[in-house]
Amino acid sequence: MSPLPEPAAWTEPLPEARPPAGMAVYHLPTGTYETRAALAVRGGSFRDKRPFAASAVLIRHPDGDLLIDAGFGADVAAHVAMLPRFVRAPYRVGRTVREQLDAAGYDHGRLLGVLPTHSHWDHTSGLDSLPRTPIWMNAAERRYAADDPDGKVFRLVSQGHEIREYGFENRPYLGFSSSFDVYGDGSVAAVLAGGHTTGSVIVFVTVPSGERYAFIGDLTWQIDGIRRRVERPWLLSRLADSDRGQLRQDLSRIIALDGLMRIIPAHDLGSYAGIPTLTGDAAARSR
Repeated sequence: MSPLPEPAAWTEPLPEARPPAGMAVYHLPTGTYETRAALAVRGGSFRDKRPFAASAVLIRHPDGDLLIDAGFGADVAAHVAMLPRFVRAPYRVGRTVREQLDAAGYDHGRLLGVLPTHSHWDHTSGLDSLPRTPIWMNAAERRYAADDPDGKVFRLVSQGHEIREYGFENRPYLGFSSSFDVYGDGSVAAVLAGGHTTGSVIVFVTVPSGERYAFIGDLTWQIDGIRRRVERPWLLSRLADSDRGQLRQDLSRIIALDGLMRIIPAHDLGSYAGIPTLTGDAAARSR
């Protein structure tokens, strides 16, 4: 299987970021579902079964905290039942985001909202147990979620939530033409990568140590897509992606950044290794 052309590595300075002391990133795993590698990336094996992560990421910031995605919810079984039969997969449920926050004694008053990388069910199911938590979404993804059949679960779990629409400034970011600076200090920046869904985003995060993360959502389902420079299998891409040309372009942009930051596809369980989970001590420090 021929890989994508190798892009030139990024050699320009990385965007300025001033992450405040006390800012941190936490992984909130909510479960997994099983997919064969052959259905995840081109050239994958049918014998290779992958546990696809369903996770959220908590960004702790002195100006208020933000969740990237929401993982599986309390009613995940009902949400899976809403999917077409051919896309359902065996799954294992862990604790919801709400259960993990509560177990750690987290102050929900600090939570500014949930910023989904996109509106598909496995990124938004957990909204069902986060009542009154605002949802941050750009205009393109709001339209997609309102109209596309794959937005059915989102339309259910988002009922009663305020949707705070954000836009992108004409400020280039790592090859992307515009960006949204969440806190105004460069520590968290979202860029439009509308290939998977029309309003999909990548969220770049810089922590005080200087370490950088790229939470790329479903730009590729597994890190193989970055390291081997391969796309989804043709049929799966036809079913799952809104704009294959745009996705290919954005995938090349992220491949060019490999080695400069940690690249984390939302469903690659191993990519989260080393990101701490939330403990009571960590939650207390966020108050």
